[in-house]
Amino acid sequence: MDSILSLLAAGLLQSFEPLNLAMIFLGCFAGLFIGAMPGLGSVNGVAILLPVTFLVPPTAAIIFLAALYYGAMYGGAVSSITLGIPGASTAVATVFDGRPMAQSGRADQALMAAAIASFIGGTISVILFTGFAPPLAAFALKFGPQEEFALMLLAFATFIGLGGDDIPKTIFSILIGLVMAAVGFDIISGQPRLIFFDMVEFQRGIPFLVLAIGIYGIGEMIWTLEHTKGAIQMHKVDFGWKKIKENLGRIKSYLPVSVMGSMLGFFVGTLPAAGATPASLMSYGLAKSFSKDGDSFGKGNVAGVAAPEAANNAASTGSMLPMLTLGIPGSPTTAILLGGMIIWGLRPGPLLFAESPDFVWGLIGSMYVANFVTVLLNIALIPVFIRVLAMPFSILAPIIFILCVVGVFATTDRMFDTWLMLLLGCIGYLMRKLNYPVAPAVLAIVLGPLTERAMRQSLIGSQGDPMTFLERPISLTCILIAVALVSYPLVSNMMRKRKAASA
Repeated sequence: MDSILSLLAAGLLQSFEPLNLAMIFLGCFAGLFIGAMPGLGSVNGVAILLPVTFLVPPTAAIIFLAALYYGAMYGGAVSSITLGIPGASTAVATVFDGRPMAQSGRADQALMAAAIASFIGGTISVILFTGFAPPLAAFALKFGPQEEFALMLLAFATFIGLGGDDIPKTIFSILIGLVMAAVGFDIISGQPRLIFFDMVEFQRGIPFLVLAIGIYGIGEMIWTLEHTKGAIQMHKVDFGWKKIKENLGRIKSYLPVSVMGSMLGFFVGTLPAAGATPASLMSYGLAKSFSKDGDSFGKGNVAGVAAPEAANNAASTGSMLPMLTLGIPGSPTTAILLGGMIIWGLRPGPLLFAESPDFVWGLIGSMYVANFVTVLLNIALIPVFIRVLAMPFSILAPIIFILCVVGVFATTDRMFDTWLMLLLGCIGYLMRKLNYPVAPAVLAIVLGPLTERAMRQSLIGSQGDPMTFLERPISLTCILIAVALVSYPLVSNMMRKRKAASA
């Protein structure tokens, strides 16, 4: 323990060197705005700015990119809350409650909760990273396809809670999402499937960002225009020291879900190829499932903002763990970071901690500093963010539309995806109008491919024996918990109906 503390102290001192500290500030500031821009996100930001890092030493380079990664995780919540457009897939769950809070004049609460929860998630995950990196990396390696499938099944079990009391509509929404996730080529045979109208454009599948921006950007814009005729002006919010103190006093209301989201996010982030998006969506589902006020989720519950924000920040740190200790990227962003480390002449893997301790502990030390710098920047810029809400919606709607179109086209470089986004926006509007929950469909399209891949790999390896999922302790435990989560709301509904009938 003493050796870890001494190495951490050396890493913190290294992160306060002038060049490294400047890289932290530049990375956090750039990441905050990159994360807030629809269609960019941490993956594109790191990829675009990777060549710039060749001008500085490797330690300063990785510190800059890690700080940018951190900043982008924070920044994704900004456009989700103020405009209802997720800056990246990792911020989709933040829209569910963040946007309703902004529409009801509580944008300051939502943005503060997102910043504080992100700080909590980042801090807890870095502490876990510091103390338990080697054993956690070894535990993550025990997750085979069976365990991954059981974990995804556990995530699907939380969807029942997302649908409130209308379980059939929730199931229908999940099925819609799974159908959209299956469009494209079969992951095992390579055969095309669900190619609508034999259009070759569908062979690449439906990109998640196209779906998210369409449903939550265009769909929300159409719904708001219909109900307001574009005549209302969004609530003006004053933000000063008094508001900051008031919002800090509300931390205890979402502290438990932030801690839960941090733990879950870090663990999911350590799993190779999982990433922050599933972590944030699973955290939102669990927060609602175990909340005493679950019906308020989706209508402006601050816990619905804090849980996914804590999870996606914790997952971003967790995804670096397999990259550094095993040489296995835990997310698309860390895959780019892994490539950068190889270019810099470093060998990610078990020997990295022994061969390049200055590099590793300088990076870990910078995580603590970057987390602190980013939360201060985020809070300081809240007045700038909420000024967007002072505009009449008749002016804001065209801006949202342009950002959606530019964000999708810049990401995919295909006009077909832009038209598809508009179509999905209309579908999202109709689902909301008919009171079908949109969140389960979005969650299903994220987790659908991961679940299918894990299930089919497991069945191929076991020669089609489904008992393989029950023969491994970790997968069996996850499946039992999933069954309990699904059964709980069903039994609760039955008991409420019996009491109502007897009364």
